[in-house]
Amino acid sequence: MDFSKGAVNSTIPAALDDEYREVAWAIPEYSATPKFEPVWINRPNVQDFDVKFEMLYCGICHSDCHIGLNHMAAWRPCHYPFVGGHELLGRVVEVGSKVTKVKVGEAVGVGCFVDACLECENCLAGEENYCAKGITATYNGDRKPDGNHHGNPESKTWGGYSGSNVVNENFILKIPESLPLEFSAPIMCAGITMYTPLRDHGATAGKKMTIGVIGVGGLGTMGIKISAALGHDVVAISTSPGKEEAARKKGATHYVVSTDPESVQKCAGLCDIILDTVSAPHGLEGYLPLLATGGVFVCLGINPVV
Repeated sequence: MDFSKGAVNSTIPAALDDEYREVAWAIPEYSATPKFEPVWINRPNVQDFDVKFEMLYCGICHSDCHIGLNHMAAWRPCHYPFVGGHELLGRVVEVGSKVTKVKVGEAVGVGCFVDACLECENCLAGEENYCAKGITATYNGDRKPDGNHHGNPESKTWGGYSGSNVVNENFILKIPESLPLEFSAPIMCAGITMYTPLRDHGATAGKKMTIGVIGVGGLGTMGIKISAALGHDVVAISTSPGKEEAARKKGATHYVVSTDPESVQKCAGLCDIILDTVSAPHGLEGYLPLLATGGVFVCLGINPVV
């Protein structure tokens, strides 16, 4: 299938007076079989409420692949050169004069967005991801001319596959030094994605539940680990028996092969919550029988818009 429609190939402009040059790893132009190349991008200089951090780690999310391959053009065409990565983890090297959240030398993380209006009802309620005026995505996002993420408004935002970044402190998360930093970056996207529906549907309230997780990939593995850490029984669900050992090592107490009716029947009606992480078109007939009466089915995987 041709995903070139809507792709925008351009050149990186010269740095403005209030920007600095930084190395990054980019898909230079649209290709069905892209390769990353080193490029020089522009980052904004630190302003009053900004935090600059050197990049230590950046996770790879499936959505990086979808956007970078222009699979999501109907929603957000990809602009090239494309620098992906929205699971950023680094160490602070400079802070603006009015920053209070973090200090130089501390570990920080950044997730899927780097700006919001901070004035609407949702932002004021701490739900900036639902900003009524729209967020600015960490990569391939539009900078707001009057926003909090500075830099050339003619350029899209650049993600975490780079040497450093500068982000307003409102969109910075302080990372405890007790966490192993080399494993912590995926919390910024996969971790939040899986934890949020568990919280929203009662799985963090102290009552033991049974959580089903469809797909034992990046998101699914995170979902299994978080659910098990919360003290729940976990049903790992896959189309193949080949991932059972890995799922059980991550904390699964049951394993269901969704293409095997006998396997499904063993856990029928067991799951209080099912988290569906599959990122490809698929039916639900093999999964709904696992749901308890009154249970909740949450779709989390992004299917390419074709």
